[in-house]
Amino acid sequence: MTELVALKARILANPEARAEYDAQAPQFELARELITARTRAGLTQSELAERMHTTQSTIARLESGRTMPSMRTLARYAEATGSRAVVRLERNT
Repeated sequence: MTELVALKARILANPEARAEYDAQAPQFELARELITARTRAGLTQSELAERMHTTQSTIARLESGRTMPSMRTLARYAEATGSRAVVRLERNT
């Protein structure tokens, strides 16, 4: 087991840390989707920012998972990457 994996396991053994980690999962999942769409389009953050008429730092914030973009921003991001934004609500299991 690598040191990073062991550290993550040790931190997530704490119930409070686990709850916070789980609460942030949707933001990080969205961030992964954004990064995947951008890389699939073969764009850098700067190139994407130019297409969206915004700044590279704005793209970096979106892709960090720390901010939740609006539906309008997701639509612009999708269009700029040649993608289609899809929203789906799933039942909790």
